[in-house]
Amino acid sequence: MRKNSKRKIAATIAITAILVGGGGAAAIAYWSAGGAGTGSATTGTSTSITAVQTSTVSGITPGSAAQTLTGNFTNANSAATYVTSVTASISSVVKAGGAPAGSCTVADYTLSGAVMAVGATIPVGTAQGSWTGATLAFNNTAANQDGCKGATVNLAYAVS
Repeated sequence: MRKNSKRKIAATIAITAILVGGGGAAAIAYWSAGGAGTGSATTGTSTSITAVQTSTVSGITPGSAAQTLTGNFTNANSAATYVTSVTASISSVVKAGGAPAGSCTVADYTLSGAVMAVGATIPVGTAQGSWTGATLAFNNTAANQDGCKGATVNLAYAVS
């Protein structure tokens, strides 16, 4: 038994030496220091949302009833986009090839209710949401309007 006791005493002394600092591995030294740093973040951007006319306005004649413009949106952004309104305008009138002589201008047409309230969040994708309200009519004047037969009225839409 004595041999076993000597081993226990030797092991106890070795462990005590390591724990008290004789082993070197248990001691840790460090410096403390302050400092500063910088970083940055960016926000995303958006692309324009597109108003798409879905109504077919055709066969308008002098004095006929005004036809309503309707449509929806294409939102190519990565997130839904809030739309306040859509504003329609007549951007140009193109006479048909072979149309009778005479002028045909924007002044031959009336666009009413051009600012259409939407007030909605438009999801990402095509054919989203809706807008409506503006009307397009062909003015009935005392002048010969044959120059407008078959003309194309080009409309522009601004989304805000």
